[in-house]
Amino acid sequence: MWVVPEQRSVVVGVDGSPNSMAALRRAAREASERHARLDVIRVVEPGDTPVGRPFHSIREWLRLRRLVARLIPRSRHLTTRLRVLHGEPGAVLAESADRAELLVVGARSHSEHGNPLGGDTVPVVRERARCEVVICADQRAAAGENL
Repeated sequence: MWVVPEQRSVVVGVDGSPNSMAALRRAAREASERHARLDVIRVVEPGDTPVGRPFHSIREWLRLRRLVARLIPRSRHLTTRLRVLHGEPGAVLAESADRAELLVVGARSHSEHGNPLGGDTVPVVRERARCEVVICADQRAAAGENL
């Protein structure tokens, strides 16, 4: 009997915000150091999908591909999988990282519910994720806000 080992992976949630781009940079570095696949996920919330537009997911995937290509050079030789999923971001990211070694998310600077961690996704991810979770913030954006 042949046993095929599961591919190691690092999962990152990306929405294009500065903090999610910081999370993408960190996740790429972690995946490279761990010799793992990088799973880049864009979660589209149910209310964000326009009714009657079947190509919305394709456009989101192409946008995600541009963001990743701009940030991660091909010379890094990193195996990357891009996915656009629908649902509540915290739950979807935690479920996507079910078999991952690491889940990286960006903290939002503003939260609807006043969460001091920055964002409503972070508490859900911290509660539900089975793997290690890293929460990133874009230090350059934070420094610019203080000017």
